[in-house]
Amino acid sequence: MAWQHRREERGIEAARAPKPDVLWGIALAACAATAVATALAVTSDHVETPGIQALLVGWIILGYVVSGAVAWWRRPDSRFGPLMIAGGFTFFLSVLSWSNDSALYTIGIWFDLVPAAIYLHVYLAFPSGRLEWPLARVLVATAYVVALGVQLVGLMLGGFGPDDALTVVDEPDAAYTLLRVQLVVLAALCLAGIVVRHFAAARPLRRPVALLVDVFALGLVMLAFLYLSAALGLVTGDDAFELLRRTTFFVIGLAPIAFLAGLLYSRLARSAVGELMVELRADPAPNHLRDALAKALRDPSLTLAYWLPEFGSWADLDGRPVMLPVAGDARATTMIDSAGQRVAALVHDPGLDGEPELLDGVAAAAGIALENARLHAELRARLDELRGSRARIVEAGDSERRRLERNLHDGAQQRLVGVALQLQLLRSRIRRDPETAEELAAQATDELTESLQELRELARGLHPAVLEHGLNAALNALATRSPIPATVSYEATTELPEPAALAAYFVTSEALANVAKYAQASAVAIRVSQADGMVRIEIADDGVGGADDSLGSGLRGLADRVEALDGRLRVASPHGGGTTVTAELPCVS
Repeated sequence: MAWQHRREERGIEAARAPKPDVLWGIALAACAATAVATALAVTSDHVETPGIQALLVGWIILGYVVSGAVAWWRRPDSRFGPLMIAGGFTFFLSVLSWSNDSALYTIGIWFDLVPAAIYLHVYLAFPSGRLEWPLARVLVATAYVVALGVQLVGLMLGGFGPDDALTVVDEPDAAYTLLRVQLVVLAALCLAGIVVRHFAAARPLRRPVALLVDVFALGLVMLAFLYLSAALGLVTGDDAFELLRRTTFFVIGLAPIAFLAGLLYSRLARSAVGELMVELRADPAPNHLRDALAKALRDPSLTLAYWLPEFGSWADLDGRPVMLPVAGDARATTMIDSAGQRVAALVHDPGLDGEPELLDGVAAAAGIALENARLHAELRARLDELRGSRARIVEAGDSERRRLERNLHDGAQQRLVGVALQLQLLRSRIRRDPETAEELAAQATDELTESLQELRELARGLHPAVLEHGLNAALNALATRSPIPATVSYEATTELPEPAALAAYFVTSEALANVAKYAQASAVAIRVSQADGMVRIEIADDGVGGADDSLGSGLRGLADRVEALDGRLRVASPHGGGTTVTAELPCVS
């Protein structure tokens, strides 16, 4: 997406951004939740080392809620921020299991495993907040079902002590077995999430964004190991298990800190925009631009491609053609527009897509320099095209002279020599053999007629006399002679200058000849229209298509003729869709 479009989207995002009082309210709610959790830890009759427990809980709740609020404020179009906020408050709900009140205790137990599902959700949804891959959606949905649905069954089985307010039948052994299955399944889902993200992510992330993902992945690994240890007894001893649990909570709380560090790093990285402006002001040369942009974006592999509207293609600074990456390639593309017109494209490390503000700032700072470089590339491409066109014109002129010489020598000249010989025979026999002389005179007349016809064809190829009656009449004459049924629709109100009319005539003549030879068409339409000082000549057939103007010199030579008049020739010929040759020519002298 072009950076101007992204700036417009930034304006829309700003309108959607949460109000400051909403964010402050969320932050105060997080502080209140932390205070309540601390109070529950201190007053609980079944929480050991309440100070450490309260500290770890506050570390996670405040970290996730505050980081989520910042993410929501920075990227209001992303669901990632609200998802992190939900994760923080969901963790608080699980802490209600510390309460001595039966109802709060039951709610806390019901949400006890939900933070694992939320944590997996946050990991797989980074950075957009959306689950992009079908398998990721399956994993997260399964995690929520196991954490909430199956846990509800365990509560109904009375597996969580006398304070369980949802007990229906007292089957603690079944509830314990069910809990172990839950822990194993959640552990497997956490590990599977890491595998899915590794193989499903189409594009790698740049540091420090990748660091955040690594911290999340480490938290998932430790959470899986904690659950497996609880279910299968992998860690023996209460002290060792408690140390593992505290370490896991600490690592889980590191993820939002890494996220905030990443945001800070991105803001510091955007200071490169100011350095870029200074650098471009000191050295605005187009050949210096790529290196300056690569430095600002921290991407040595950066490639610049410039849009050349006259050629309808991309080119480098020297005017050489450039192919942009397509979907699935290992490179990403950012389009650069200026005043609503395409200017250039940045081909860069795909990890930069995670830093759109940096891309926007660099593109905006280099806007004028990019436009100047595009004009430079267009000039180089025009010079290269001019050299090639000039060489082709010289070659075409030499070829045409050789063709005329060959046609005159093999055609009219040979016939005229034959007529001269026949006239000599006629002279010698006109008195003594009148009948033979009469036959010779008839043959000479036929030869002269054919010679005149050939000379007329040659003359028509040099300059069609029918153009003296206007382009409309000349095109209708071509349509009449075409072996494929042709129609002419002429809507131009201004007569073209003679060079342009001649070019239009030859474009149509060559196109009709190609239709007859290759198109396998049943009809061809010639349409002439006029708009904005240009006349447009379009020759369209209903044939097999697949024409390529690069395979022969006919249309290429006509393109040179048209471009020499500041016009443009295009050929559209999809396979099975017919061929359309379009010439645009100025209709003013």
